[in-house]
Amino acid sequence: MTNHSIRIGLEFERKYGITPPMRELSRLSYAHLKSYQCYAQYRLCAISRAAGILSSRKKSIKRGFPTRSPFVSKRMIVSCYGFDIQDGHLVIHLVSGASESIALNSHTLDVISNPTVRVCSFTLTEKSLCLCISKEVPTPNLAEVRGAIGIDRNLRNVTVGNEEVVTYYDVSKAAKVAENTRRIIASFKRGDRRVRQGLISKYGNRRRERIERILHLVSRDIVERAKAKRQIIVFEEIKGIRNLYRKGNRQGKSYRAQMNSWPFYEVKRQIEYKAAWEGVPTITLSRRETRGTTMDCPQCGERLQVPVRGDRGRYRQLWCAYCERWRDRDLIAVLNISRRGWLRSDHSSKEGGARGAMRGNPEHAGEPVILRVDASKPRDVFTRGRTLC
Repeated sequence: MTNHSIRIGLEFERKYGITPPMRELSRLSYAHLKSYQCYAQYRLCAISRAAGILSSRKKSIKRGFPTRSPFVSKRMIVSCYGFDIQDGHLVIHLVSGASESIALNSHTLDVISNPTVRVCSFTLTEKSLCLCISKEVPTPNLAEVRGAIGIDRNLRNVTVGNEEVVTYYDVSKAAKVAENTRRIIASFKRGDRRVRQGLISKYGNRRRERIERILHLVSRDIVERAKAKRQIIVFEEIKGIRNLYRKGNRQGKSYRAQMNSWPFYEVKRQIEYKAAWEGVPTITLSRRETRGTTMDCPQCGERLQVPVRGDRGRYRQLWCAYCERWRDRDLIAVLNISRRGWLRSDHSSKEGGARGAMRGNPEHAGEPVILRVDASKPRDVFTRGRTLC
């Protein structure tokens, strides 16, 4: 039914030169889909899916990407009507009053047993069953917020915290997974392009799933800690960074591949949707607001200095001439991001003035507690200590 609706939409596009919207495609296709013996809700869902596919094709053409006539090759049933959950089974209503039940696992039953969770639709394929759920989350009240935590995303670590506690999440395993995948793909010597593309796709999906799993542990722990302490999660805007690592920028091929595989957006995406699910506010600072987060001292506000070239012992550390001490650049960035996010949320007046960096400010005399977490291991496995820079 979806392919039938797509053909009708393409015919309408060739005739009038525009992609039919959802309402127009429904008017054109519904009468033709009556020949399929099924409930009406399945016809509506097939038309909705076809409209989404045609809309994606329109966007690809507008961006200048070559496209072929779309079609759905994977058999599936998608519906937001005509189903029920009874005795731990998903009951799907078929034609002539017949129905089919599918047993749900314990994890799924535990999630949907929450009274605030509602099952909206299901997607059934030959090998999987997916349930789309929604949850009533109260609007975040910034008046109840007790602080802000900044997030500094790097290639091999994710630094999270504020003036009280700073946590380093080691995600170097994600970079290692991407590097090993590139090495394996480079070793392929297949002459058949179709076979080679199939193998590349297989290993690419494997890399994506492993990296998402590593980042899932990190993002879940960050959101849970922010929710328990009633804190805002503050991000810095990262745009145009891929342009820094293109061919012709006088950089090595291996270095460009390493930086272009940096999943900085995936970290933000996972934290944002989990924070929205738990009702935790998030803020994304603009590039103007985050200017100098790595080079300004969070204690005195002075401009920091980079170490002398060749001093490997001070790697990723900066020198403050006023404080006369070395500071880790990730620690500096996360402190500045959290402070500027707190000021952005208009809480400075409640705290008796801005909490910016000031010379001789006793509030910033001590260093935050440093926690180090290995993201590839179970949660709550960390070492505690003070900053050593």
